[in-house]
Amino acid sequence: MAEWTPAPTTGQVDHFDVERLQRLWSRLHQGDAEPWSDEPAVQHAWVHFHNGEFQRAAEAGLAIGDAGMNVANKATCIYANYLEPREQNRQDLLLEAAARAESLQRRHPDNTGGWYWQAYALGRYSQGISVAKALTQGLGVRVRTALEATIAREPQHADAHLALAAFHAEVIDKVGSMVGRMTYGANKATGLALYQQAMALNPDAIVTLTEFANGLLMLEGPDALPEANRLLDRAASIEPLDAMERLYVASARVALEG
Repeated sequence: MAEWTPAPTTGQVDHFDVERLQRLWSRLHQGDAEPWSDEPAVQHAWVHFHNGEFQRAAEAGLAIGDAGMNVANKATCIYANYLEPREQNRQDLLLEAAARAESLQRRHPDNTGGWYWQAYALGRYSQGISVAKALTQGLGVRVRTALEATIAREPQHADAHLALAAFHAEVIDKVGSMVGRMTYGANKATGLALYQQAMALNPDAIVTLTEFANGLLMLEGPDALPEANRLLDRAASIEPLDAMERLYVASARVALEG
């Protein structure tokens, strides 16, 4: 595995060890509904992830096997989306994560992470090649199917609700309401309802606030700018707990300055 770009560090967030991770686990994983593992190797892989050591987390997770696949795929996806500077490498990493997640589905169909991380990886990949192009390749259907499977298995999965809402928003934004509805089943009211459900499930999360803000602008247009900025202001004011949250806060601040 080639050397990954290190995550920025601030020194303002306490370093994680297993004890601190377990204490904050429910708060950190309220969005993705990942269960706490009793396996020490898996715990240490997650410690690497929350400390921003994404490559170490991915490598540790892959070395474990299926029990470490979700941490490996999450580390890969977050790194690729926020830190990988080379577009081709970014796309390759996302496709690798999607393929691993899809393989995990076959072996463990009730593992919600297998469905969710496939959808996340393909969704971010689609954004990179253009959503319109991805839709013609059938990636939209695969993303939607995987997210619906995630929610069917874990109705409290806030991040899956966010991602499914984003599917509706992205499709409508790129191909329009009529084509989006007739061809891909995208619906504005459904997208807004999914965002509201994510807010109900995980209302104080930086990821929920930033993704909802982005979705509002796609679904409602410029009229939603005041509300989107309010959500981004709230996200940017939250003290991040770990490296991933720091990346989301930084993206919220960039959006506010744009």
